[in-house]
Amino acid sequence: MPFSTLPDVDGYHPLFDGASLAGWRAVPRIYGTVYPGGPSLLDYFDAHGLKRPVEPEAHPAHWFVEDGVLVGEQDAPGSGYGGYLVSEQAYGDFELVLEMRPDWPADTGVMLRRQRDSWEGFQVLVDHRPSGGIGGFFGNGLASFSAVPFAIDVARDASGAPTGLIADDPATSVEPVTEEKRARLSYAADVEDFLAAWRWDDWNELRIRCVGALPVISTWINGVQIAELDTATVVSPDYDAAAVLAVLGERGHLALEVHDNDEMFGEARWGKGAQCRWRNIRIKELGEARQ
Repeated sequence: MPFSTLPDVDGYHPLFDGASLAGWRAVPRIYGTVYPGGPSLLDYFDAHGLKRPVEPEAHPAHWFVEDGVLVGEQDAPGSGYGGYLVSEQAYGDFELVLEMRPDWPADTGVMLRRQRDSWEGFQVLVDHRPSGGIGGFFGNGLASFSAVPFAIDVARDASGAPTGLIADDPATSVEPVTEEKRARLSYAADVEDFLAAWRWDDWNELRIRCVGALPVISTWINGVQIAELDTATVVSPDYDAAAVLAVLGERGHLALEVHDNDEMFGEARWGKGAQCRWRNIRIKELGEARQ
């Protein structure tokens, strides 16, 4: 059946044709300021004794279509270099629905209101890795705020193979969830509700609702609400809602992520040969389109 951009009965338009990257463009990971008007992230790395990424602009992620599925992986696999797949079109208020199937470990996510040629934007986390948050939020270039309801880890069998998600243990977590991170959310699901809904080694539906100039962003996994964030009221060091709105405006691009590896997690961030997979990506714009 030929690909159609016409809306379905619920008003959703498809964003992926199942055969090509039409409507999307692959870009490397780039770094700007830590927050609007703040220092560059690379200078921040230097000041905190962290290793800088090595020429990330020369190593974009690899995005391709296989058997009707959109696949993202590091370029080259195991290299540690990630990137983004960015929508050509920008959106204001919308509901986005997609299905995802990340390997373990694979630190991915969906960016909203992303700038076309710089890294600022709100990210819905799909951190399918140790101490990862799924359905929570992060501010790329927006003071790096973290707003997450819980963190996850993986159970393993006797041979060490991963067998399913479990709750992260705060006592051993590399990146524990704090009450401060949870308090930034206006809704935060319990980890057990998420674990009951998540399908291990299978497809999971992510629904995102984004409404407002400084949007309220809500997330659901397989119909279970996970988190809600009012970006106008975020309280986090160096986060300035007015400055964020001035940078992002009321419309922005969507982006899918392949994360790079770093000193904190190494291959626990993105395993060698790991992939993220996406399908049935569709969007419904809400209200009058923002110009």
